[in-house]
Amino acid sequence: MKFMKLGTRSDTFYTEEATRKVISDVPSDLTIRINDVTYLLHKLQYPLLPKSGLLQRLFSESDDCSSSVALDLHDIPGGEEAFELCAKFCYGITINLSAHNFVSAFCAAKFLRMTEAVEKGNLVMKLEAFFSSCILQGWKDSILTLQNTEKVYEWSENLGIVRRCIESIVDKILTPPIKVTWSYTYTRPGYGKKRHQSSVPKDWWTEDVSFLDIDIFRCIVAAVKSTNMLRPQLIGEALHVYASRWLPEITENRPNEISPVTKAELLRLSGLQLEEATLSDLLLPASSPNDHDQPSTDIDLVTMVLESFLRQWRRQTPADESQLLISIQKIGKLIDSYLKVVAKDANMPVQKVASLAETLPGIARPTHDDLYMAINIYLKEHPELSKIEKKQLCRVLDCQKLSPEVRAHAVRNEHLPLRTVVQVLFFEQEKGNSITNKEHTSRKLGTAGVLEN
Repeated sequence: MKFMKLGTRSDTFYTEEATRKVISDVPSDLTIRINDVTYLLHKLQYPLLPKSGLLQRLFSESDDCSSSVALDLHDIPGGEEAFELCAKFCYGITINLSAHNFVSAFCAAKFLRMTEAVEKGNLVMKLEAFFSSCILQGWKDSILTLQNTEKVYEWSENLGIVRRCIESIVDKILTPPIKVTWSYTYTRPGYGKKRHQSSVPKDWWTEDVSFLDIDIFRCIVAAVKSTNMLRPQLIGEALHVYASRWLPEITENRPNEISPVTKAELLRLSGLQLEEATLSDLLLPASSPNDHDQPSTDIDLVTMVLESFLRQWRRQTPADESQLLISIQKIGKLIDSYLKVVAKDANMPVQKVASLAETLPGIARPTHDDLYMAINIYLKEHPELSKIEKKQLCRVLDCQKLSPEVRAHAVRNEHLPLRTVVQVLFFEQEKGNSITNKEHTSRKLGTAGVLEN
């Protein structure tokens, strides 16, 4: 992380009964009130007024003609902490600036109008130089700066901080991995043991951006996608990492700071990339993996992401309708593969498995062989199921979509509910009768042809 040090004097600010003062032989003649904090400072002894265009204006408009003036700055972005950084700069007191406090300091300096037009060598100019030459050149500095825009987001957006950080981050994401020289966060299991010192994984950037607010994350993903320079699988991996970080927490704890709008946007983004997902992408750990009575994988999350995908899939109107069919059948195969895995979980509730299986529309499964295999696995692993639960699980199964081999297995499957076995037998009988009738009709037509000749 890069730092900028300004000023040389030692810190002479101190607190006395909720009042911040400066050690000085000169009496205070300027009172600044910010929220619950009062500052007793100096107008001209130190260049506080000369460096702030706002304080100059407020002082000139003040009705108080006495030598001491009191001003309220309750709406200063960043609050009293940001103001104190600006005040210490005016007093020549040493301040250390970094990505942690740059945003609030810059917004406060802009608010106070500490610009070159007011006095040369002012704080805004120094902060702009630090932003351009240091923060934007670093990967983690840009990420951290964006994280710190949250409390003063409107100011940060209007001053271009958000836009410029996003542009810097996108430029680095598009950098070929072989040219990545900055540090990044990558804590995937086994990576530290396997990698060579010189190797950089293609998805090196996904973990750091997953710490960002959903709106900023969405802007970064949209900007990266618009360049068409990265494979869709990498975009999907970024969404997977982001969802893995935030969605389980939303599902399990529903924390107050995450709004329904944020949750919906996370699900929408995940749904958009579901076609690029692999089976391993869906095997997200449950929110309480140490609870032995809970499933080991988060099936609720997968169901929500699938529902999000289907809402967007149904709204599509492509020129080629076959693309819609290919898309939904690809998802159907993925979900049935997932069901075969989670069916082995001893703690997986039958209602959750049935709900996920039924979420797919019928068109998604041209064949029900994989679905049958998932149901069969679940029935074997959960012998304690009641008749009602077995019926609930099997009601999604369409016997007409089973291959002859699977139907032959089903009629001998003692785990299936009797109703399902009867349905398979009935279909076999109907199919047999249909074939017999066709053969009989064909023979009659053949005989009639011989007689005519």
